Amino acid sequence: QVQLVESGGGLVQAGESLRLSCKASGIIFSAKAMAWYRQAPRNQRDLVAFITSGRITKYTDSVKGRFTISRDNAKNTVYLQMDNLQPEDTAVYYCNVGSYSGTYYPLAYWGQGTQVTVSS
Repeated sequence: QVQLVESGGGLVQAGESLRLSCKASGIIFSAKAMAWYRQAPRNQRDLVAFITSGRITKYTDSVKGRFTISRDNAKNTVYLQMDNLQPEDTAVYYCNVGSYSGTYYPLAYWGQGTQVTVSS
């Protein structure tokens, strides 16, 4: 079965960095698009960034220039490097596997999430 295991969250101060990791199993990782979503309390789960099998990347406007998504197919792992974190980045971050054909389509597979808290 498909499993996605996130790690790397924590409590940081504004301006600091974190790197999230998501290790996938049960899929042909190199053939899949992968994404990071986040959900703040009382908010919906929103797409933060995705990376296709061909390494096309796209980011939501609020994180452009601060976050970088990457993948290591040899390790079945997708990363989210988050620099210059701000309090509004506070959320639970989730990994997702999906498909891409001009836009990202999430499949119904999610990790357990990792909490990121940024203090001002």
